[in-house]
Amino acid sequence: MKNLNRYIEQTVLRATLVDADIEQLVAEAKKHAFVGICVPPFWVKKAKREIGDAPIQLVTVVGFPLGYNMTETKVFETELAIKNGADEIDIVWSLTAFKAGMNWPKIELAKVAQLCHEHERILKVIIETAYLSDEEIIQACKICAEAGVDFVKTSTGFAPEGAKEKYIKLMRENLPSNVGIKASGGIKTYEQAVKLIQAGADRIGTSSGVQLMEAAQLE
Repeated sequence: MKNLNRYIEQTVLRATLVDADIEQLVAEAKKHAFVGICVPPFWVKKAKREIGDAPIQLVTVVGFPLGYNMTETKVFETELAIKNGADEIDIVWSLTAFKAGMNWPKIELAKVAQLCHEHERILKVIIETAYLSDEEIIQACKICAEAGVDFVKTSTGFAPEGAKEKYIKLMRENLPSNVGIKASGGIKTYEQAVKLIQAGADRIGTSSGVQLMEAAQLE
């Protein structure tokens, strides 16, 4: 597959990462011309310095990994992430409010989307497909689109399962063309990545980007 690197957001979100991991992450992104890297909020400033003027999107997470933080906390996290240099925000939506049948997830996402767009930043929403039925995934896509988000993302990588081809197809069928899809969670092989892209994914969030590129060169 041509230009696989332009789909990949190379990601390090493990609890035990250190500064050397951020340096390695950025070096790999520069070497392979990945579209972006995804780091924890604590490491955004460091990652920004390491990226310098390289054309790499700096992504961080908000409300991670369970999404049940207060909206005010998520808004503040987003403001701080933008101030520290983040280009894109991957927010975990309020799954708990959604499961409770509340309208709050749309209100929350609209607030954060407005904040991101005021600063010309991109907002991606992690809906955590592992905990949703097909009908709930369709409903989640509708909520996200109506809230004005830029991407809908499958998973945090912390749930029982991650990105699946069937989820990507379902999301693509139920999202407008101006809303992208980020597949993430358990993407370890070149074959997986290609199938997810063919199903409709615009971005691939993975900690195995280098391995995917090595496999791609063998094809």
